[in-house]
Amino acid sequence: MKKVQHLLEWLKKHPAPTAASQPSIEPSTGVDRRNFLRNSALGGLSLGLMFDGKPEREMEYITQKVKRDSKPSELKITDLRVAVLQGVPFSSPIIRIDTNQGLVGWGEVRDGASPNYALMLKSRLLGKNPCNVEKIFKEIRQFAGHSRAAGGVCGVEMALWDLAGKAYNVPAYQLLGGKYRDYIRLYADTPEGRDYDEFAKHMVRRRDQGYTFLKMDFGIGMLADTPGMLVGAKNWSVKQQWNDAKPGMMGNYALTKHPFTRIQVTSKGIDTLAKHVGRVRDIVGYDTPLSADHFGHFDVNTAIQIGKAMEPFRLAWLEDLVPWFYTDQWKQISDAIDTPTLTGEDIFGKKEFIKLIDANAIDMIHPDLASSGGLLETKKIGDYAEEAGIPMAMHFAGSPICMMANIHCAAATENFVALEHHGVDVEGWEDIVTGIKPIVEKGFVKVPDKPGLGVELNEEVAKKFLKKGATWFAPTEIWNTRDSADREWS
Repeated sequence: MKKVQHLLEWLKKHPAPTAASQPSIEPSTGVDRRNFLRNSALGGLSLGLMFDGKPEREMEYITQKVKRDSKPSELKITDLRVAVLQGVPFSSPIIRIDTNQGLVGWGEVRDGASPNYALMLKSRLLGKNPCNVEKIFKEIRQFAGHSRAAGGVCGVEMALWDLAGKAYNVPAYQLLGGKYRDYIRLYADTPEGRDYDEFAKHMVRRRDQGYTFLKMDFGIGMLADTPGMLVGAKNWSVKQQWNDAKPGMMGNYALTKHPFTRIQVTSKGIDTLAKHVGRVRDIVGYDTPLSADHFGHFDVNTAIQIGKAMEPFRLAWLEDLVPWFYTDQWKQISDAIDTPTLTGEDIFGKKEFIKLIDANAIDMIHPDLASSGGLLETKKIGDYAEEAGIPMAMHFAGSPICMMANIHCAAATENFVALEHHGVDVEGWEDIVTGIKPIVEKGFVKVPDKPGLGVELNEEVAKKFLKKGATWFAPTEIWNTRDSADREWS
């Protein structure tokens, strides 16, 4: 009431100017200061009387013409569509989630996975508030399996964080609890060459690009054409480690779990592998961490023999020597060799990582965020490992959209070491998105402070990567209707 009396007294002392009086005009703006002050006071008084002391209604009225990107509590999902990109460096289905307020969230199904893994979730998402990320994740996580089967759930989770960040106008890492670092270190695969001289040239290029952490592939595939290197390999397509379409007399090598091939490496073969790694190490030097991956399908005994042979070269880690779910075998290997062991790129969810961590079976974890559960679940995995004193490297082989999801998660997780980058040599890779330029600078990515993931799809460039025969974000009404009960308990 005192405020109203004060305003009335002020108005009496400052009457509106008469026609004969000279208004006070501000030269720079042309504004009549007396009328402006008087009208402002009257406006405030009228608001107070109109809304009878309800400040929230006053604020709504005062700001009704202020542009808003979003009202988070009223945000709803209205559509989900997918466009499949090819050669980034592999196939990557890009998810677009639309909302009732015009905000768009971007996500990505893991490389090599079906876009249907995401599309079948659409009926579970329509009408939901994307800011309730963890709640929605718990509702859809039952539709995720390990490796590529988790691609839909994880890709949707990325897009939800993108939307939540945009709705609240904060970067995704802030919603995960804040950041531990401003720059994210990348590690790059070592490009292969026809000989060591060509390989050395590639390594000089990597160093010039600024990468301070590298990874190489070597394994029994490189021994397959030389007699006396392998035992029991003739009946397997050893050089076809990833080609699961090629059958063989003994079965499909790519789909046969490591212990069941019974392939062994001779002493000559192990010496050859050691010589190869030694040459690579000489080229790279010992100042740069060098890790290794893709060894082939053999048993735990051979894994230990190879691991011991690699010890002089101080590799950063040996990756996926046996399948991730053989916890006891991983412990055997880790206990027997001094080079750090690492696995995890095909694991979905914290539960299976906990088994490996609690058993002291591996020295490092290696989740792929597009399989492990998305940003929040991967942070939880990293946090659990951190409490056990285990570092986390991160696997990644997709477009810049998925990379930025990894960047925010890595920024928010204390025990993070380095993030893989498979698209270093893909021409136009960085131009697939807008918002950050350059993305990678001297082997590091600066953590963006823009809302959500910090990037938007550059449709003009991204369309150049569109998979042959695929449609650009085609309508998906066929996935609108939910046709099953999802409850997992009775």
